[in-house]
Amino acid sequence: MSTAQLVVQHLPYLRRYARALTGSQMAGDAYVAATLETLVSEPETIGPSGNVKVELFQVFTRIWNSLSVNGRSEQIQRDLPAEVRLGQITPLPRQAFLLSCLEGFGEEEVSQILDVDTKTVRELVDEAGRELAADMATDILIIEDEPLIAMDLEALVEGLGHNVTGVARTRTEAVKLASAKQPGLILADIQLADGSSGLDAVNDLLKAFEVPVIFITAYPERFLTGERPEPAFLIAKPFQPANVSAVISQALFFQQSARRRETRAATA
Repeated sequence: MSTAQLVVQHLPYLRRYARALTGSQMAGDAYVAATLETLVSEPETIGPSGNVKVELFQVFTRIWNSLSVNGRSEQIQRDLPAEVRLGQITPLPRQAFLLSCLEGFGEEEVSQILDVDTKTVRELVDEAGRELAADMATDILIIEDEPLIAMDLEALVEGLGHNVTGVARTRTEAVKLASAKQPGLILADIQLADGSSGLDAVNDLLKAFEVPVIFITAYPERFLTGERPEPAFLIAKPFQPANVSAVISQALFFQQSARRRETRAATA
């Protein structure tokens, strides 16, 4: 398999990481596009004998940390949450946290991607966990048709300090539960018990109120094609508890950041 084919194989996961890091599909994909442009102009950056995925994320990290790309691309600058660049939550710990907990890289790999030693990686992950967990407890609606998975999710989010408002197995149940008590975040499976879609259920709910949504699917690559609007936050089955924790923290962080910006704009 050629280097180009190997890069394409890892692109869905780079896009997932990019949008979790930036908080939006548009900004994340803009950074991924800039990464691919760099690979075209510097093909020697990734070699067939190395770890292509690690090297791909290395190039992305160089782009993400580059002030020049922000100055050059109006799209990235406009869509990027101000808190990322202003450092209200430190960028490097968040990168380490997501690379480890969301993307599943080992400490040595994260160390290579971020160009820091493994001791620093551990410190960064711990720091990010503390920052992201602070003052973020909320009510969560779970839309999941598999009882064991629903129970695991319920125990996990409650262990993170959140409250589960209910577990829905179908689109109809989800709408009913959300109408009874509006959640602060939704965790939604994409394929539900009665053949209905978690995507449709979420679209119904978002007509009534705005809330961050995290989708769960056994086939994340089907929803990271770039051919249609895609979930900003996506967890692959089978999931690891650390993955769910990382993505919930990111989703709530960006929601709170948006609310702070709205408050500042209203009082300005």
